[in-house]
Amino acid sequence: MSAELTMLERPAQGTAQGLVVLLHGVGSNEQSLAGLAQALDSHVLLPRGPLVFGPQAFGWFTVRFGAQGPVIDPAQAEQSRLLLGEWLAAQQQRLGVDARQTVLAGFSQGGIMSASVALTQPQRVKSFGVLCGRILPEIDPHVPADIADAGLDGLLVHGHADDKLPYTLAESAAARLQALGVVHQLRGYPVGHTLSADMQQDIRGWIQQRLLSLP
Repeated sequence: MSAELTMLERPAQGTAQGLVVLLHGVGSNEQSLAGLAQALDSHVLLPRGPLVFGPQAFGWFTVRFGAQGPVIDPAQAEQSRLLLGEWLAAQQQRLGVDARQTVLAGFSQGGIMSASVALTQPQRVKSFGVLCGRILPEIDPHVPADIADAGLDGLLVHGHADDKLPYTLAESAAARLQALGVVHQLRGYPVGHTLSADMQQDIRGWIQQRLLSLP
């Protein structure tokens, strides 16, 4: 499997250390989180999902929204999980950064992929953000038994009025992380399936704190 992905790359602004990888949601593209990246000091990569759904519309796996909630293509999700892990390892080697210096976050399906990679490959990333997303139960067999000792640090942000992925999914994700012994924060906002200005400001602050705390 090739670990190459089309991406936007923005070098670090000033002397900031670390790498921030931002993953877009389904039906979107690498440009969608460029605004979130603008105020970050660190090196930023915005990869494009490998699946094509239309003009400038990409994703990490197919999903249908039905009465019982989102139904995914688990084979595609697994393939993208492995692809992202390989791609991230290649980028870290190229840029000379390690897991401790890496923040992986994404919106909606991108947040799902961030959690999937972080929880199954903690050697690749220590801080991860699930922005209006969820944690797939399909990754459970791939989560290391000693994940509580991996030093992971997660951020869950979600709109209370989200009509695509209900806030209950964020609560379930927080409960899952609690059960795994993974340090995390859950923050709710009075919005729908979007990243409001307040959310983006809080996300940037959380990312900066993780990278500024590096020795």
